[in-house]
Amino acid sequence: MELTRAWVAEVTGGRIDDPADAADARAGTGVAFDSRALAPGEVFVAVRAERDGHDFVADAYRRGAAFAIVERPVDGVPAVVVPDVAAALFALARAGRDRLDARVVGITGSVAKTSATDLTAAAVGADRRTHAAPKSFNNEIGVPVTVLGAPADTEVLVVEMGARFAGNIAELCTLVDPEIGVITNLGVNHAEHLGGPAGVARVKGELLDALPAHGLAIVDAATAAGPDQRARSAARVVTVGTPDADVRVLDLELDDALRPRFTLATPWGSGAVVLGVRGAHQAHNAALAATVALHVGVPFDAVADALTRAEGSAWRMEVVEAPGGVTVINDSYNASPVATIAALDALAALPGATRRVAVLGEMRELGALSAAEHARVGRAVAADGVDVLVAVGDATEPLVAAAVEAAGSRLTVYPVPDAATARARAAEIVAPGDAVLVKASRAVGLEVVAEALVAGTVAS
Repeated sequence: MELTRAWVAEVTGGRIDDPADAADARAGTGVAFDSRALAPGEVFVAVRAERDGHDFVADAYRRGAAFAIVERPVDGVPAVVVPDVAAALFALARAGRDRLDARVVGITGSVAKTSATDLTAAAVGADRRTHAAPKSFNNEIGVPVTVLGAPADTEVLVVEMGARFAGNIAELCTLVDPEIGVITNLGVNHAEHLGGPAGVARVKGELLDALPAHGLAIVDAATAAGPDQRARSAARVVTVGTPDADVRVLDLELDDALRPRFTLATPWGSGAVVLGVRGAHQAHNAALAATVALHVGVPFDAVADALTRAEGSAWRMEVVEAPGGVTVINDSYNASPVATIAALDALAALPGATRRVAVLGEMRELGALSAAEHARVGRAVAADGVDVLVAVGDATEPLVAAAVEAAGSRLTVYPVPDAATARARAAEIVAPGDAVLVKASRAVGLEVVAEALVAGTVAS
């Protein structure tokens, strides 16, 4: 989407700042809030978060930003100066949404939002001009970036929606006007802030509240299709996942690289699907994605072909044959109880491993449910036959206790305090022939372990 400084100033009530020594003041295409990831021609938005984006405006301009949106001028950088950058970004995205003649798909849930978004963009994109964020951009900053990055001819805009507090999803819905809503799963993620499982359901259901009568609600049949949730949607509700759901996954199998193959049965037709992404749980995500695509008119064969070629986002169920004969399942981007158990199931299904090693970190923001949910994962560690467990962080103590109680002496456990220590421990214990799963909440930072394993620097 093209952004001129005149349009930005008009929408935001800002003023154009045009330094005499600025080399250029061209229109931009799309926006970025990270100068390191900025593509030439994008507009840099100086968001104040953990770091102040104003400190990186000059760097963004050197990297090719068309101009910047700021709260204070920066020497030598053409800009639009606004009272509040975050508010300006939201206003621009709302105005940008009005410029698009696109159907919007909103995707939320406790787990698998990004995977479902990636697969939906691939499936719909087989036959429609489709835009979705390349990363997990799902909050009050990321969703506007997604909208403003959409080309003018976009037919379907796929938007991931996250929530840490009540009202978050409702606010995002006022921005994008979703016609189709997808709820992947209702669990206990962010229960600490949302008020337990009931609070999670209420907040995720804000997406259903926003759908128009002519729209479609696509929901996980097992967790999100209860009568209270259904009553919130003025749109038709389609269920996915259980044996009696409207859309079903049948005869699911995994190949030796953990790629699912199954029969997908839907109201629009049925057929065989083979996925390029890994793990049995991805079949459910693919079924959600296919339902969106089939609803908007993409032919079944085109959907199936697109799902075969679809790739997931980084650090999500990446299966890599690393140097030294170590197989790495890098699922380190984030973690919840449901997703961690699914990843452990994938580790168990991987054939030919000498040992199965799980490097598991804390699952954050579970509130009063933390101990019980970590213990649930510990029991899954035992049930899935893990041989070696590296448990990262104090909150994993219930996980370790439950795993040891269930597995006994066949399980070797190494409790460690942080990601750096986990990396060092992995260097000592991982050996050729091992299969290693790495997973934790984002804040734990276990990607350093996975990256070292993939690079072969911890195998001997």
